[in-house]
Amino acid sequence: MRFLLSAAFVLCWSSGFIGAKLGAGSAPAATLLMWRFLPLAAVLLLVAATAARASWRHLAARDLARQVAVGALSQSGYLFTVYSAIQLGVSSGTTALIDGTQPLVAGALAGPLLRQYVSRRQWLGLCLGLAGVALVTCADASAGTDVSRWAYLVPFLGMSSLVAATFLEGRSRTRVAPSVSMTVHCATSAVLFTALAAGTGTLRPPAAPSFWVAVCWLVTLSTFGGYGLYWLILRRSGVTEVNTLMFLMAPVTALWGAAMFGEPFGPQTAAGLAAGLAAVVLVRRAGPSAAGPDGDRPPRARGRTSGDPLVRPRAGDRRLRGVGRPGR
Repeated sequence: MRFLLSAAFVLCWSSGFIGAKLGAGSAPAATLLMWRFLPLAAVLLLVAATAARASWRHLAARDLARQVAVGALSQSGYLFTVYSAIQLGVSSGTTALIDGTQPLVAGALAGPLLRQYVSRRQWLGLCLGLAGVALVTCADASAGTDVSRWAYLVPFLGMSSLVAATFLEGRSRTRVAPSVSMTVHCATSAVLFTALAAGTGTLRPPAAPSFWVAVCWLVTLSTFGGYGLYWLILRRSGVTEVNTLMFLMAPVTALWGAAMFGEPFGPQTAAGLAAGLAAVVLVRRAGPSAAGPDGDRPPRARGRTSGDPLVRPRAGDRRLRGVGRPGR
């Protein structure tokens, strides 16, 4: 089950870059994203009002406000930068490659922010995955494009937004049901993108069939599949593992983009894919991390530990209890 969830997550998350490419030529990013989230948010809010009330009862206003902030970062901020980069001419594969630096950033920040320390073997896997991302990036850049260099900074902003959302969620003391978080996140994105589209005069959707094909693709595969699985795996397995899977997005998207859009995929890209796969295997087989930031073994935590098998919180840190697998 763990393998199937991971494989489905990689494919569905990668489909977001492909869907953005599909809709890039038919409408501005704000229009495409507004029509992706507006009907979706309406359906989810209707379900929440009729069939999922119990999941909302224990939530305080502070919990909902945190979920709004997480949604604004992990959906609105992240997706807008991805779509904008692709519309600026950055290929779907290159955008995924730049986002592939997220695991190293998240791994470096996990210790000081969440006290979730990464073992030496896990660091080796993360660096190996980064090397794979660099290989594919160089292969894609060597193909030669007319894209402005500053456009490649846009996906970095999206990657930073998603990292911030991950840690904001990880520091929460309240377990929120995935159905609730998805509803709040999608509603937040619907409001933000509708306001952005209204402000730029791009509310009306185009009549091109490719636009609606892209919308259906993104709602089904990317939102329900990729985004839903992201938070599910994050809570079941922890921040290190879910972000390690991000290393696979770049080569998978590059291969997918080559098949659908004729983007380059040669031996160097294949080598990057192999490095990403090796990184995932290495991190998954690493034992529990017992070392603190200075390599010292922390005291045994009181009560239950975090749900992440690779993480052990420090003694007496009540804030971290419950972070990990929900409902356990």
